[in-house]
Amino acid sequence: MIPFLKRSNNNTVVIEAKGGELKRKKLEMEREEAKRRCTSLKHRIQTFIATPQKSSWKTTLLRLINSELSFLNRLSLSNNNFKLSTNIGYLESIVHILENPLVTSVSRVCKPISISSKLSVYIDVICSFNGKPVWFVVSDRNPKYVSWEDSGNTRNLKGLRRKIQELLFAALEASVMVRPCSVVLFFANGLESCVLEKVRDEFGATNLGFGFCDFFDCEFVDELEDWVTVMGRSFEKACVLEIKVESFSSSNRIADSRREVKLRDKDGEMLTGLSGNASDDVKLGDSLCALVAALRSWSGFSGVEEAELVNFDTTALVAIVSGICNGGIHRILDTPESELRSRFKGNYEFMIGQVNAEMKKPIHMELMPVISQKRGMVCQSVCSEFQELVSMCGGPNERSRAEHLLNRLRVVPDCPSERLTSLPTTRKLASKNKVTFGTGDYWHAPTITANMAFVRAVSQTGMSLFTIEHTPRALVGD
Repeated sequence: MIPFLKRSNNNTVVIEAKGGELKRKKLEMEREEAKRRCTSLKHRIQTFIATPQKSSWKTTLLRLINSELSFLNRLSLSNNNFKLSTNIGYLESIVHILENPLVTSVSRVCKPISISSKLSVYIDVICSFNGKPVWFVVSDRNPKYVSWEDSGNTRNLKGLRRKIQELLFAALEASVMVRPCSVVLFFANGLESCVLEKVRDEFGATNLGFGFCDFFDCEFVDELEDWVTVMGRSFEKACVLEIKVESFSSSNRIADSRREVKLRDKDGEMLTGLSGNASDDVKLGDSLCALVAALRSWSGFSGVEEAELVNFDTTALVAIVSGICNGGIHRILDTPESELRSRFKGNYEFMIGQVNAEMKKPIHMELMPVISQKRGMVCQSVCSEFQELVSMCGGPNERSRAEHLLNRLRVVPDCPSERLTSLPTTRKLASKNKVTFGTGDYWHAPTITANMAFVRAVSQTGMSLFTIEHTPRALVGD
C-alpha cells in the first residue's frame, strides 16, 4: 500500500480532487450558516433589545456583528488546510445574557475599563444582575482547551486560574463607579469537572442558574414572506459561575494568620511564628490585603512537601508595602516638582521612574500569580533589615503594611545552602545576599527579588539559582 500511495497516477489525482471539493463545499456550508447566524443575531438585537437606554452598547454589538459578516464575506476558501473559526458563538452568548430578565442597567458591552491611567481590563458585560452590580466574562471555547494553569514554560498562555486572579484583582482596584459585587463567568460550552472543582475550591465560585442554561435558543426571521428558522443554539451545557468579590479580599481570609503556628526546620529546631495583626483602624488598601491573603497560611503545615514555598528578599518586601504601590501615585504626581525634588533630592528621577513603572504594571498585580497559594518565608536577617528600613524611612501607612505583611510570613533562621556559601565573597557576591538567597535555596524556594546584579553574578559562576524577578519600588514616607 505504501508504494501505491506514493505514486502520482490519475486515480490518485481524481480522489484528491474530489476530497478537496468536498472539503470546500463543507467550508462553504459552514460559512453560510455563520452568516445566517449573524443576520439572525442582528435581528434579535434590533427587535428584542430596543430600549433607548441600551443604544450605545447596542451599536457596539451591531458593529462587532457587521465586522464578523465582513470577515466571512471576504474569506477565501481556496485553501483546504484550515478550519473555519468565527466569533459568532461568543456574540450569541453575550446576547443570550442580555436577554435575561434579571440583567438590567447595562452600562458597557465588549469594552475595556480603565483601572489606572495605563491599566485596563476587558469585560464582556457590565450591568446590574438581580439588583447588584456585576461583571460578566464570557467564554465560548471548547472545554478541553480551557486549562487551569499557564501553558508551557512561559506566561504568555494564561491559564484560567491566573485569568480569574487578575480579574478579581482588577475588580478590587476598580473605581467605585464600576466596581462589582460579583464576577460571573459564563462558559457557553461548559467546563470540565476537574477545572470546575478547582474554581469552586480556590475562589468559592457557586453555580448561577436564573434561566441562563436554557435548552434551546432560537430565532425566526421574515424571509420571502415566510417565517423560517435560521438559527438554533443550545445552552444546555452552559456553566455559569458567580464569584463574590469580597471573598477574594482579606476580610474573610486573614483570621488564621493571627494564630501562632510552629514548624521544625530540617535540623529539628523549633521555628517561632509571628502573631497578631495590623490595627483595624489602619487603611491597609484592598490590593495589598488581597495579595497578602493570596498566600497560604502556615497553620497545620508540617513539611516542605505539602506546598510550594516562596522566599522574599528585602527588595520584594519594600516593593509590596511602598506607598507608590498602595494608592500614592496620584498624590505624588499632584505634588509640585520643586517640592518633590526637595524631598527626594538626587533620587527624584529614580522615584518618578518607579511611579511610571507602577502605572504601567502594578507590582501587586505582577506578584499575585507568583505567590498565590504558596507559603511565604523570609530569613531572619532580611526581616531585621526590612524592619529597620521601614522604621527609618517608612511613613505610618508603610509601617502598618509592613507589620501586616510580616504577620503572614514565616521568619526562619539564616541557613544558607552549601552551594551559596561555597561561592567566594566579593563585591558582587556580598555575604548578606548569599545568606538571603542561600536560605531560599536551602528550603528549595524561589527568591523574589529586584537584585538582579547578584543574580547575574551567581549565573556567571555557572551556578543555577531559582529566582523570580520583580521591578523595584522604594519607600516614600507614606
